[in-house]
Amino acid sequence: MNLRQLLLHLPRYLGASGSPRRLWWSPSLDTISSVGSWRGQSSKSPAHWNQVVSEAEKIVGYPTSFMSLRCLLSDELSNIAMQVQKLVGTQHPLLTTARGLVHDSRNSLQLRGLVVLLISKAAGPSSVNTSCQNYDMVSGIYSCQRSLAEITELIHTALLVHRGIVNLNELQSSDGPLKDMQFGNKIAILSGDFLLANACNGLALLQNTKVVELLASALMDLIQGVYHENSTSKESYITDDIGISTWKEQTFLSHGALLAKSCQAAMELAKHDAEVQDMAFQYGKHMAMSHKINSDVQPFIKEKTSDSMTFNLNSAPVVLHQEFLGRDLWIKQIGEAQEKGRLDYAKLRERIKAGKGVTSAIDLCRYHGNKALEALESFPPSEARSALENIVFAVTRFS
Repeated sequence: MNLRQLLLHLPRYLGASGSPRRLWWSPSLDTISSVGSWRGQSSKSPAHWNQVVSEAEKIVGYPTSFMSLRCLLSDELSNIAMQVQKLVGTQHPLLTTARGLVHDSRNSLQLRGLVVLLISKAAGPSSVNTSCQNYDMVSGIYSCQRSLAEITELIHTALLVHRGIVNLNELQSSDGPLKDMQFGNKIAILSGDFLLANACNGLALLQNTKVVELLASALMDLIQGVYHENSTSKESYITDDIGISTWKEQTFLSHGALLAKSCQAAMELAKHDAEVQDMAFQYGKHMAMSHKINSDVQPFIKEKTSDSMTFNLNSAPVVLHQEFLGRDLWIKQIGEAQEKGRLDYAKLRERIKAGKGVTSAIDLCRYHGNKALEALESFPPSEARSALENIVFAVTRFS
């Protein structure tokens, strides 16, 4: 089978699999299901997330879902995709990740690259340093900035793939044969490393040491943040009193650092001064934090939620609920929600919804949204800036 045939059949190949189980790295919600407007957004602003992304992509010149096509169409990755077929019928979570990459119906996976392109266009060329005016520019964005957006998405995708590694020490008989999980782990490691290698190669081609340093530090932050998530994801740690300040620090590492530093790097490539770079960093940081809190809140505000649906016990609403409640009462609620040694998430969800954690998380999401909008005020009015504002509006609407 050639590569073209493989790409055409890949959705069918990835159509069936069990639910992911016992990940070595805890999974991260990365989708948005509630969008809209607030803080004075006009009624003409996009009402749906897909529309927000679609209109933003028109501004930057092309759909960002094809940004990494050069990498994805390589012979090496096509060989990996062929190996992934062998996991069909197993319960390895790599299949869920692969399906998400193919069927990105909510246009969330390319968000980071899109934001990098938008903020590059919003800032435009530097008015002080004209040394990069000879660079190739398409739709108001330098080619090196487009390459940076691709690199950002490669790093993010590699992390998603690596998150699918299963902890073999915690497997149960219901998870299927050990050899299937071992094989899936090998493919997840190899494919994630391949994407990271391509990202490193792209960084070297940019020939900018500061940009390399920024992205390298972002990757270090990602690993550190995921380590913290993993260390508090087991059931024996569900009563850890981390506090919202610690949660914000850890969440920035795992969900905000890559976008914030990529936005800063885009300004560096256009030779903007330190003040503009900092404003781009602040927008990326606060938009990513708002996006993460939006994802955390969804299990508590969806009208139709399955009783068996789990949620992260270290998500923003839960951490805030614990802070308001106090550690002793929180431990008591955890105990009351356990039945036969298993946690009843439906019962615990109702307890959390009855407290202040969910509304406080929504307020925190809007706080970060406001900070992102404040950072954008230093950029001149433009279509790109409006698109960045619309993205913030979309992730801070909950009704």
